[in-house]
Amino acid sequence: MRARGTGSDRKIVVNEIFGPTIQGEGPSMGRSCSFVRLGGCNLTCTWCDTPYTWDWTGRSDAGTVYDPKAELHAMNVAEVAERLLVTDVRLVVVSGGEPLQQQRTVARLCRLLGESGVSVEIETNGTLSPSPELVAARPRFNVSPTLRHSGMGPEQTVVPEALRALNATRGAAFTFVCRDPGDLDEVADIVARYGLESVWIMPEGQDQETLSDRLALLADAVVARRWNISTRIHVHAWGNRRAV
Repeated sequence: MRARGTGSDRKIVVNEIFGPTIQGEGPSMGRSCSFVRLGGCNLTCTWCDTPYTWDWTGRSDAGTVYDPKAELHAMNVAEVAERLLVTDVRLVVVSGGEPLQQQRTVARLCRLLGESGVSVEIETNGTLSPSPELVAARPRFNVSPTLRHSGMGPEQTVVPEALRALNATRGAAFTFVCRDPGDLDEVADIVARYGLESVWIMPEGQDQETLSDRLALLADAVVARRWNISTRIHVHAWGNRRAV
């Protein structure tokens, strides 16, 4: 397969491209896919599992000061599409960082992949509204609104107009990262306030033991609320490794 289209030589800031692999979490958990992880984020979650996309000061729990010159790469959109298409998958996940900081080039990437019959899911923190151009490219949005245990308050992490706009798109799903059942009341408030329907709860953790323990704590309470539940099966399969 070969990427086609015009105007596709715009630069997109990429952290890494990898695949084939599986989507490890959310409504497509277990599906064969490839990933493009973009650089930069507008939030600073302390427990972020990809701090190497944005943390140049060592703020995250990882405590590492990452080098943007080593982690971020400006690439042509067509080149990114080509590298994804040669992995021969039917699903590409655009992750980050925060992909909606680069909407124009992400929309071009979605169109190029769509021309070759590849579906696209975009993982976003839900603080930025999708542009009409991006929505028209028909990706599915996997939205993960950030809760208070991230180290930030709702004045930073809950943007009403963005949540409403994302909720109005085709097939949008909302995945909340939780540590214990006490987090679910905060989730319920957001769900009710913005009329969110496809709701998923995922335990926070970057190792198998933590994920399993928190999943056990959360499961009964999630089932009682009639929500969906996810784990992070890539961590169970490969541990806390990059590019898997």
